[in-house]
Amino acid sequence: MQIKPRIDLINRTKLETVIPLKVPFIINVDPADTCNFQCKFCPTGDRALMKTIPGRNHGIMDFELYKKIIDDICDFDKPIKVLRLYKDGEPLLNPKLAEMIDYAKNKNCAERIDTTTNAVLLTPLRVNQLIAAGLDRINISIEGINAQQYWTFSKHKIDFEKLVDNIRLFYENKKQCEIIIKINGDILSEDDKQKFFEIFGEIADGVSIEHIMACWPQFELKDVEVNKEHGIYGQKIKEVLVCPYVFYSFAINADGSASACFLDWSRKLLIGDTRTHRVKAIWQGEELLKYQNMFLTKNRKEHPVCCHCGQLSHGQPDDIDKYAEMLMERMKNERQ
Repeated sequence: MQIKPRIDLINRTKLETVIPLKVPFIINVDPADTCNFQCKFCPTGDRALMKTIPGRNHGIMDFELYKKIIDDICDFDKPIKVLRLYKDGEPLLNPKLAEMIDYAKNKNCAERIDTTTNAVLLTPLRVNQLIAAGLDRINISIEGINAQQYWTFSKHKIDFEKLVDNIRLFYENKKQCEIIIKINGDILSEDDKQKFFEIFGEIADGVSIEHIMACWPQFELKDVEVNKEHGIYGQKIKEVLVCPYVFYSFAINADGSASACFLDWSRKLLIGDTRTHRVKAIWQGEELLKYQNMFLTKNRKEHPVCCHCGQLSHGQPDDIDKYAEMLMERMKNERQ
């Protein structure tokens, strides 16, 4: 059994040495912005709330639009590092998820393709399809170690043994695909944590226990408390003023609109629309640049959304605060 978080905390590029990037490291593309779960910590799980947000409850991404997005990503001078088929919803709700992976693989637009899922919709057929399509990594979020815990936390009735069996099938046939499984430990007893390791430790390439954080700005957690002692990966809590994510990534929502941030659940950080613009133009555009400049001038706390971001305190973001002035000057010179 290997304890391994879902992000690489060790082999990270020093952003201050590469900003500005002509080619983003990561682009999130959302296969579906709805979810079969109603988890207490997640805005997408609040179905009544989602009905009030313009641009949400879109459902699955249109496959023709997706192909246009992937073709656009090929405009960059080289493949992006990661195509992340995940943002707001449950990717397996999109019946064409395997086709999405296959299309991007054949276009060679990304060095790696990954996704994050609750895995409840996995079946032997879908397991085989995802493996055959060439998925490089799957992050599986476990919400309990029995069916009752799933119902309490996610309001979804599951067959827990079937879930475990399908994950085991994936692991036994996965080829190059890496399987990382994580669980929220703040709702578990010590015995439950041990059982988690016993159940999943031998059917994954890495397992980890995380802590609760309020990563989604302007969304109040329901019946769960943010861990005040540790960040999500157990690290010391430390807040940064300069958001590093907007300098190496952005997100494309299920309807094709583009957000500066992968946490833009409320569609208040829009920077373009892939239905009418090329992906490369959005990455190089003025709307994203405005956010980058805002962070580099350390005015995040004045922004009505970004000022509340728990990701920048509990999510272990890269700390480039002390390089802000230098990076601002470098970006100005690059654009001249």
